[in-house]
Amino acid sequence: MKDVGILVLGHGSSLPYNKELVESLAHLIGKNHSGPVRTAYLNMNHPTIPEGLNGFAGTGVSRIVALPLFLAHGVHTRQDIPHEMGIDPQKRRGILKIGDKDVEVICAEPLGVDECIAMLACKRAEEALR
Repeated sequence: MKDVGILVLGHGSSLPYNKELVESLAHLIGKNHSGPVRTAYLNMNHPTIPEGLNGFAGTGVSRIVALPLFLAHGVHTRQDIPHEMGIDPQKRRGILKIGDKDVEVICAEPLGVDECIAMLACKRAEEALR
């Protein structure tokens, strides 16, 4: 899947560790994905979502999956992120000109309910008891 880019989306924060966390997760995602991985933020941090999308120019990707690091859907995932990306919020996908190429952009679902998140939650609870 070298022709698929992943844009890891964080909310953004004035606190620096938020950006560090998103970048660290993007690095880990990149270890498991053969295509390019970039980061972008909805608020306060850079790159912004349009800047993050433009970061794929010249990479040869034909599709970009926007991966929000949010647990559940809300106004950000349903409206704000698609708006910032310039795609239809109902379809959650569209074609954008990135560099000189038409690229399909697809919004992934939030992280949601998953066994691995439950296991992580238990791990954090056990750490708190130490």
